[in-house]
Amino acid sequence: MIHPVLLASAFFTIFWTPTIAFNFDSACGSIASQAASIENTTIFFADIVPAGTMLTFPDQDPSCGFPGSSQEVLVDMCRVALNVSTSDRSGITMEAWLPRNWTGRFLSTGNGGLDGCIQYVDLAYTTAQGFATVGANNGHNGTSGRLFFNNSDVLADFVYRSIHTNVVVGKEITRMFYGTPHKHSYYLGCSTGGRQGFKMVQDFPDDFDGVVAGSPAINWNNLMSWSARFHNILGNATSPTFVTSEEWLGLIHENILEQCDIIDGVADGIIEDPNLCDYKPEVLICGSSGNLSDCLTPTQAGSVRQVFSPMFDTHGRLMYPRQQPGSENAALVGLIYSPDVFPFSQDWFHFVVFDPSFDVETLDLSDYQIAEDLNPFNIATFNGNLSSFQSRGGKVITYHGQADELIAPTDTEFYYHHVARTMGLPPSEIDEFLRFFRISGMSHCETGPGAWEIGQTLSGASGNLTPETLDPERNVLTAVVRWVEEGIAPDTILGTKFVNDTTELGVAFSRRHCRYPFRNNFDGTGDSTLPDSWSCKLD
Repeated sequence: MIHPVLLASAFFTIFWTPTIAFNFDSACGSIASQAASIENTTIFFADIVPAGTMLTFPDQDPSCGFPGSSQEVLVDMCRVALNVSTSDRSGITMEAWLPRNWTGRFLSTGNGGLDGCIQYVDLAYTTAQGFATVGANNGHNGTSGRLFFNNSDVLADFVYRSIHTNVVVGKEITRMFYGTPHKHSYYLGCSTGGRQGFKMVQDFPDDFDGVVAGSPAINWNNLMSWSARFHNILGNATSPTFVTSEEWLGLIHENILEQCDIIDGVADGIIEDPNLCDYKPEVLICGSSGNLSDCLTPTQAGSVRQVFSPMFDTHGRLMYPRQQPGSENAALVGLIYSPDVFPFSQDWFHFVVFDPSFDVETLDLSDYQIAEDLNPFNIATFNGNLSSFQSRGGKVITYHGQADELIAPTDTEFYYHHVARTMGLPPSEIDEFLRFFRISGMSHCETGPGAWEIGQTLSGASGNLTPETLDPERNVLTAVVRWVEEGIAPDTILGTKFVNDTTELGVAFSRRHCRYPFRNNFDGTGDSTLPDSWSCKLD
């Protein structure tokens, strides 16, 4: 029996780009000495790794956690590990995974949060599709921002230099290894990885031909402030303004669905377009004879309304859009609505904006304005002029889960409109190089009650690469490849939701997610679990 990954790799190779013949074993044996000639590099090792090997990463910082502690290799590949100095006080650790059955394509992965964690699962996912793939640690190890303090070079690596350096060096290693340059260059990342993708599009437009940038953490400075602001609103666990995780996940979430789920015509636990939800938490205020366990105090209801309201600066200008109703997620609600300031925000204000002695409990709008004005290395990543990338034929697919609790999905809409205004283009012309898909019911980058599997990760391809899961109609990565190489742009992305997110239990429902500004509409009569019962309309 043919392994599903090998079958998928064969499918992807035959129908996309022919495999380039070369002596794989010999190439892996000599690449370390060859790559050592690249300026500022130190090669750690270069090893052949057979398919099925379970790699462990003892040098990966423990804070990177699961699944970063181990990863199964899905195809035969040559693994090259190295360090690249970016200054006399900074450098990146990176790896290049070079598959035996190369398709001529190069790809860089991204990172997440404040991470200095190589995304090994993305290296495995993309090498299984024939990409020569690289990933880096973003210039520091672990998930803390502590090393940013008093070291602008480490910060520069995090903001932009790690990805760009890893691309430049990775392309040269790829050329040395296979004896020929790559044909096309791609990027895959989500969250901070989404921001990194847009940073390359904006500042290094020649790095990639095609970019998949999910749930992008653009408008970064205000995102850090918005995340901290929830503590301003809710206070600590003993504050009368505080709302518990149990109340968010039970009472409030259920009431949001009661008010807004049916707006799209189907009561299925998914708010197709949360922009249409004008949630009124005041209906939950306790009456004089109410059961206090099933209601909110007026103060708590006020907190909930503030959470679902945009963030403005002291002059009334929008800094960041509202949290979307329906985004309450069991895995994240205790983090974002914690009695403490959001961890990433704490680190950002301690180690970048101010110093470790700063009391984050005192954060207010004036501090948030300081952060926005500081904007180190333009980490905001909100440049609306993508003309250089557009003119060379580059393509971007960006997507955002509409139930994302960590990064407001409306911020990506705001950026889309910012691009339109800056470049003076209507959606029909933006469609030529940038397509944005709103994924209903998807949480942060993946999971959630919606049809969230869209090929954005290995888990987003059901963990099982087959011709079906690699179909460009349902896979954002192969969709951008087809767009770049065949000129076929995706109008929709077919998402899948499995029962209990378990492939073996079968498909619960599928839905075609529309490109923005189209909105998904239920026909009102068909089976809502079938994609043909929905259509994309402008309204």
